[in-house]
Amino acid sequence: MAVTLDQIKELRVMTGVSMMACKKALEEADGNMEKAIDILRKKGEAKAVDRAARVTNQGVVAIKCEGKKAAMVKLLCETDFVSRSDEFVAIADKLADKLFKGEIKEDEKDVQEVKDSALKTGENIQVGEMKVVEGEKLGVYVHSNKKIGVIVVLSGGDEGVAKDVAMQVAATNPVCISPDEVPQEAVDKEKEIWKEQLANEGKPEAIVEKIMIGKEKKFREENALIKQLFVKDNEKTVEQLLAANGGMKVEKFVRMAI
Repeated sequence: MAVTLDQIKELRVMTGVSMMACKKALEEADGNMEKAIDILRKKGEAKAVDRAARVTNQGVVAIKCEGKKAAMVKLLCETDFVSRSDEFVAIADKLADKLFKGEIKEDEKDVQEVKDSALKTGENIQVGEMKVVEGEKLGVYVHSNKKIGVIVVLSGGDEGVAKDVAMQVAATNPVCISPDEVPQEAVDKEKEIWKEQLANEGKPEAIVEKIMIGKEKKFREENALIKQLFVKDNEKTVEQLLAANGGMKVEKFVRMAI
C-alpha cells in the first residue's frame, strides 16, 4: 500500500525515527499508524513513541481582529524556549489569520503548519483552542508575554473602553459577566467550606445564615466581570465604567491562557 508524505511526517514526529524507517514501517503496516509504531518498537528503532503524550504546558495566544470580527488561537508546545521563538509566534499568528479568513475551522487540529513545526523542532506541538467571535464593538488584548488573550464584545462604546474591559478580563479572569451567571455548583462548593469554617469558629446558629448570604453575594460579585473593581481605577466597578460611557453592556467575552 502506498503511504503519503503526511503519514511519514506524522510518524516521524511521534517516534523520532528517520523518514526512511518510518516509510518502510508504514508500508509494512499497510498504512496503519499503530502497527507501524509497533514495528519500529520491535526493531528497537523507535526512540520517542510517547512524544504525542508529552505535556504541552507552554505556548502563545494570537489574535487577528478587523472590524466586527476577531479570531483567537492558542498554540501549545513543550518548552518556553520554543514558545518564545519568532518562528513559533509567527505560526500562531498565521493560524489566527487563517481562522479569521475561514481557511481552517475552530475544531480543526490537523493543521499542516503545526505538523511541520513539530517535525522541525522535535517537540509535541498542538493546537489548544481556536475561536471566532463577532459583534458590534470588539475589544481585544494580548498580554506582552503572549500567554493571555481576550476578546470582548460590547453593545456599543468606543475601542478604548472595549480594550480596557478586555484588559480587565485578562487580569482578573472572571467566571462570567453578571453575578446571577456564576454556576450554582461553584457556589454550593464554597458554601460547604464556609459552613465548616463558621462551625469551627463557633458562630451562633442565629447569625450563620446571614453570614452565608453575605459570603455568597461577595463570591458571586468577585467572579462576575461587571461587579469587579476596574483595574485601572479601583474607585469604580466595571459596571460603573460602562454606565459612564453611554450605558454600554458586555455581551460576551472569551479568554485563553497558557
